[in-house]
Amino acid sequence: MLKKLKTKDPHIKGLAALVSGPNGILYQKEDLIAYDCDGFTLHKHLPKAVVFPKDTDEVAALVKYCSENGLPFLARGAGTGLSGGAIPINGEVIISLVRMKRLLSVDLENRRAVVEPGFVNLKLTHSISDRGYYYAPDPSSQYCCTIGGNVAENAGGAHCLKYGVTTNHILGLEVVLPDGNIINIGGNGIPDTPGYDLLGLLTGSEGTLGIVTKITVRILKNPESKQTVLAYFDRVEDGSQAVSDIISKGIVPAALEMMDKIAIEGVEAAAFPVGHPKDIEALLLIEVDGISAGIDEQIHQILEVCRTRNVREVKVAQNEEERGRWWANRKTGFGAMGAISPDYLVQDGVIPRSRLPEVLKKINGISDKYGLRIANIFHAGDGNLHPLVLFDARVPGETDKALKAGSECLKACADAGGSITGEHGVGIEKKEEMRFVFNDDEIIAQSDIREVFNPHNLLNAGKLFPSPGRCVEVKKELKERQEAVRS
Repeated sequence: MLKKLKTKDPHIKGLAALVSGPNGILYQKEDLIAYDCDGFTLHKHLPKAVVFPKDTDEVAALVKYCSENGLPFLARGAGTGLSGGAIPINGEVIISLVRMKRLLSVDLENRRAVVEPGFVNLKLTHSISDRGYYYAPDPSSQYCCTIGGNVAENAGGAHCLKYGVTTNHILGLEVVLPDGNIINIGGNGIPDTPGYDLLGLLTGSEGTLGIVTKITVRILKNPESKQTVLAYFDRVEDGSQAVSDIISKGIVPAALEMMDKIAIEGVEAAAFPVGHPKDIEALLLIEVDGISAGIDEQIHQILEVCRTRNVREVKVAQNEEERGRWWANRKTGFGAMGAISPDYLVQDGVIPRSRLPEVLKKINGISDKYGLRIANIFHAGDGNLHPLVLFDARVPGETDKALKAGSECLKACADAGGSITGEHGVGIEKKEEMRFVFNDDEIIAQSDIREVFNPHNLLNAGKLFPSPGRCVEVKKELKERQEAVRS
């Protein structure tokens, strides 16, 4: 039975009729406030409504209704995204996928599992760990983020240096297209499936091409052995060079993380302090895994590299409890900034490893320029930087300064031959910065792909690509030339 609706809006009634259960829709302002932003809190917009489908058929019915009635809509998972991809900037109907949270099947023989989009990342590993398997992508929010959201953003994580980001672990998708039709893509791990790589296209498309309703993922056998190293450096430059030296030795750690002094101050002030020295400039957290034979030799080489780079102290975790504490400390990195700053802005640039010292120096200069502290926590092994700009939104002008500082950090990454995002996505936060890495023709080509899937631009509009401007002018010129050729 539907709960009696206190509204005269026919669309609210129409949407409510498509979801099962008495609590299938939220539409009153006091309920919608919780959905006005995701992890990017600098922009807030109320949705028209939030609906909670329980399966693919209900998602398809909702999408078809929105499409036929011209209602903008978007999908939302746990709301942990950091680039504003789930913010309803157009007053969208939010299709929340949190009720679709089942582990549908596990196939150990073929090393794959099928989950619904609302299934929490870490829960998958917990569900199969007793059988000796795990799911590799491990974003810091893995205890609460959903695999559907990971697919949308192509999420990474600390251990993606060796094992790859989300796209490397997705074998198949069920997708509801913006017109309500349902398609299945991917070959469940079958190599070289014919046709276009729609699986690669949909993964990381930030919810602008379709809504994923089932996901077939690759699962891995637990490594036979793993060891973790913690190294303290008095100079960021020494720690940065140690990163390149380790990789150049032919060692590919499962994870190679770095934090600078401000970041260390934050994690030590938060939930899981481990006693890092207060006066060090940088630390490395390095983990190697695999078969037992050879692990000790890799650890020996890593220790030697650190010593040649003037490490103050380097140690190997003595047991799983100590290793767990080190990782818990690192995983709190972003949230820990709230312990030392009223507000902070998370950035997500990527650079070649060899440019680490140079780019970190530029980021320090940006910090000085704007008078704002910038903490650096990053996946050093694959050059995925996370400058966290600390500010106080209560101080007039500081929010604007933080945004400008963040943009300049991304420009420094792009100028070094890198990118503006490695795992957090573009959303609304970095869409103008897309111009740092793509020219107008390249942006138009990508926009054209979106139009094929989403021709009426009702699904998550205004995300990922720059606002109209030069791109629109170029597109108009191209169409005029095409028409001239035809005539």
